[in-house]
Amino acid sequence: MPSKLPPLIAVIGSDGSGKSTVCEYLITYVKKYGPAVRVHLGKQAGNVARKVVKLPVMGRSLNKAIERNKVSIAKSLPGPVPALVIMSFVLRRLLRFRHMLALRRRGLIVLTDRYPQVQIPGGYDGTVLPANAPGSRFVTWLAGREHAAFQWMADHKPDLVLKLNVDLEVACARKPDHRQESLARKIATTPLLTFGGAEIVEIDADKPLDEVFSAAQEAVSKFMEARGYRYVDEDQSVANQV
Repeated sequence: MPSKLPPLIAVIGSDGSGKSTVCEYLITYVKKYGPAVRVHLGKQAGNVARKVVKLPVMGRSLNKAIERNKVSIAKSLPGPVPALVIMSFVLRRLLRFRHMLALRRRGLIVLTDRYPQVQIPGGYDGTVLPANAPGSRFVTWLAGREHAAFQWMADHKPDLVLKLNVDLEVACARKPDHRQESLARKIATTPLLTFGGAEIVEIDADKPLDEVFSAAQEAVSKFMEARGYRYVDEDQSVANQV
């Protein structure tokens, strides 16, 4: 029999791995097992930087401060204003995550594009403010709040993780507007993420899209059937009734 809460399935991978495309395809298939919803949990640091740089007057200086502190090897915390900007996006993400949990409690199978993690700080859907780095008491407090928020989200581990693995050359070709160093770092991080011991299926995202779709669909099928869910083809059901 299915568990009390409907399944929570996450699709993760570097930029250029095809997460959104796979999720868009998969949600139709997942709905064959019951009411389902696709939720974009969003990446953090990249969106922060792109939005912050558009702010009037202080945009560029704030963006530079955030960029200097996005990686875990940062030697100091940013100033109060950049830290507050970062935290505003953390709060927005936290609200989206709470909304996702509410949808699941309402009985919906959840398919997420990305998932928060606390294993690797400095980006990749993880914390931005470096821990244990010197800074003002206020910013240090904000860093602690950010870590606590991500830890809380990560504690809600997904039931199944589809991990899309992609080569750097392929990712760069798909995302020519992204920095190669950033893509390389995310690609190297992907194999390290365990999501609290969640069930993980590795998928070769370098393959043609139809093969990636097929592998993702097969992984979902095996998982859902093991949970006691039955695939219902509505078109076939209608045909049988005629």
